[in-house]
Amino acid sequence: MKVLVACEESQEVCKAFREKGHEAYSCDMVDCSGGHPEWHIKENCLPTIGGGVTFLTVDGQEHECAGLWDLLIAHPPCTYLTVSGNRWFGDLYGISSKTRYYDRLDAIEFFMKFVLCSAKKIAIENPVGIMSSVYRKPDQIIQPWQFGHGETKATCLWLKNLPPLFPTMIVAEREQRIFKMPPSPERTRLRSKTYTGIAQAMAEQWG
Repeated sequence: MKVLVACEESQEVCKAFREKGHEAYSCDMVDCSGGHPEWHIKENCLPTIGGGVTFLTVDGQEHECAGLWDLLIAHPPCTYLTVSGNRWFGDLYGISSKTRYYDRLDAIEFFMKFVLCSAKKIAIENPVGIMSSVYRKPDQIIQPWQFGHGETKATCLWLKNLPPLFPTMIVAEREQRIFKMPPSPERTRLRSKTYTGIAQAMAEQWG
C-alpha cells in the first residue's frame, strides 16, 4: 500500500508500516526525529493528501503517488482542539481569548481537510476534544495500556473504511505519566508522539 502519515515527525507510524513492507511516508513542516529522512516529506501536508502528486523526500529523491493514497493517517495539532484548553477561552483572558478563538477555528478547518480528502482509507487521531461535537463522535477511543504501555492517555480515532483497532497487550499497572512531564522545549513533541505499540497495531491491523 501507499501510506501517508500526516503531521508526523517522530515517524513511529511510518516506520511500523515500512517494517510490514508498505510504501509509507511521514509528512510534517519540521525535520523528522525518526532517523529516516528518505521517508520524510518536509512540507505542508495538505497539497499531498489528495494523491495524484509527485513529491520530494528530505534526501532529495522524487517520488510519486499517481492515484489516491491507499491509507492516510493524520495527527492534526491538538493545541486548540482539546477539552483541556477550554479554560483559556473565558472573558478573563481578554484579547488573548479572542485570538485563541480564531486559532481554534483554523484548527477545526485543518482537521476537516483530512475528513474530506479523497484517500481510500482514513484514520484521524486526536485527544478528547471539541471535534466530537463540532464534527461527530469518534469511532473509537484507545489507550496506550491496551497496546503494551503502562500509560493512560485517551486518544480518539475517526475512521473511514477501517475497522477499530483491537488491543494487542493489556497492561495492568497504569499511570498518567505523560501529563506530568515538566515544562521544556521538547514537551509538546514528546507528548504528541505515537506510542510504538499503537503504531505497530495500526500497521498490523490496517496494513
